[in-house]
Amino acid sequence: MARLFSRSRRVAEQLQKEIAEVLQREFKDPRVGFVTVSGVDLSNDLMYSKVYVTFLNMEKDKIGEAVKVLNGAVGFFRSMVGKKMKLRVVPNITFVYDDTLVKGMELSELITKSVRHDHELQEQNQEKQQPDVDEQ
Repeated sequence: MARLFSRSRRVAEQLQKEIAEVLQREFKDPRVGFVTVSGVDLSNDLMYSKVYVTFLNMEKDKIGEAVKVLNGAVGFFRSMVGKKMKLRVVPNITFVYDDTLVKGMELSELITKSVRHDHELQEQNQEKQQPDVDEQ
């Protein structure tokens, strides 16, 4: 019977936890700011990983620089993860900006505006349809 969770998926989840912990507790670079790890894609041979990160409260023009800083510190992350995880070979790490959170917030804001506008139109239509009590 096939396993429900493959080894690469389990290692990816553990890698995500370990990198998030290193970012939170041990990586001190003011150019990065507050960063969260939103996901990890790991190759089936466990050699290559893409770590998706999201930056909170950061201008869009500084995000590219922050990703470059993280990719420049890949050796640090690999060594820290290698000490915590028992793997024969620590995967090669590539940091990638994940903009799904930002896009999701923008979509949510658009939906909220649209619903609010629909309610306002509906109220205006109801007011126009009701006859004035004073005129009767």
